[in-house]
Amino acid sequence: MTSDGKISSIREGRRERKRRETLARITDVGIRLFLAHGYDATTLDEIAHAAGISRRTFFYYFKSKDEILLSLQSGMGAMILQALENQPIDKPPLDAIRDAVLEICGAIPADEMMAIDRLMRASPAVQARKLASYVEHETALYAALRRKWPAPEQDLSLRLVAMMSIGALRLSADALSRENGQRSFEQLLREAFAALAGEIR
Repeated sequence: MTSDGKISSIREGRRERKRRETLARITDVGIRLFLAHGYDATTLDEIAHAAGISRRTFFYYFKSKDEILLSLQSGMGAMILQALENQPIDKPPLDAIRDAVLEICGAIPADEMMAIDRLMRASPAVQARKLASYVEHETALYAALRRKWPAPEQDLSLRLVAMMSIGALRLSADALSRENGQRSFEQLLREAFAALAGEIR
């Protein structure tokens, strides 16, 4: 690589790092303001000001304040896919998904999960998009499973495993809020996947 190429690579690296840091700052500030003042009462301008950016810069990262909440869900989904990629190839697909989900979601404090869930439920638009995003997560999970287990004869079973695993995750999150955190998210996840495995086997 030429020196010019090295300089370009360094600049790209710095630019990407700055972008990730700004994205994380906007998200953190947005969630903090939502929790403190309520979702509807928090304006986009307040988020931008607290994050130290302009309104125009905000739109470079998010199209609306709804997307701040939705980015949490998509970010968690991406981490689950990465954790799945790291699971042993000789582990059954359902067990691999369960362990990946537990690795990422099991450690999240119940009060944090419930607070985010309340914020999402406070906005009908966000709630509707959250429900629609489960289909996207299911599709992404199925694609990840097919990459890991590409045998054609597993196609249908992997599609079903992806659908049911997202269902188990949804039911666990709903139970956490419904029970007001009486049981940990990890407990609920283990129970849901155990029930799923029992029905399959």
